[in-house]
Amino acid sequence: MSDYFHPKLLTVKAQPDWRLRTTWSTGEVLEVDVEKILRKTAVLRHLLDPTVFAQARLAPLGLGVEWFDTELAADNLYALGQEQAGKVSHQLFDSWIQRNDLSLTTAAAALGISRRMTSYYRTAQKPIPRAIWLACLGWEATRPAADVLPRSLPGVRRRAAGNH
Repeated sequence: MSDYFHPKLLTVKAQPDWRLRTTWSTGEVLEVDVEKILRKTAVLRHLLDPTVFAQARLAPLGLGVEWFDTELAADNLYALGQEQAGKVSHQLFDSWIQRNDLSLTTAAAALGISRRMTSYYRTAQKPIPRAIWLACLGWEATRPAADVLPRSLPGVRRRAAGNH
């Protein structure tokens, strides 16, 4: 099984300003800013106390980061770290599939890739290439019918009128 399938968190170290320096089984080191999550989630707000936040530690089996009785899941932390590093996370890819009401098969057909590769991207087994994400955004902007590819993007007026 690939290291990209549910990456395991290997180390975590609390940094100033509610950042976590994380090392993953994929070899990536990601600094993840969790301040926004802490501020918007009531049960996590107590972690905004710098002395509490500084006590972050690795959860058993690398499944997350924990503070006493509070935990951030590794899967979500990994996705957030990737997005903050300018990469496309498996969660963004899955959101694109859900938002457009696609199955793995129809998503694969829309992107011109195999169903298996679509599944790999959706489950973080493989990193999502920038070109694939740009194809997702292009497909969403044009919503081409079946096998007919558009020759241009719809203009602002056409999109506003809903005739795309």
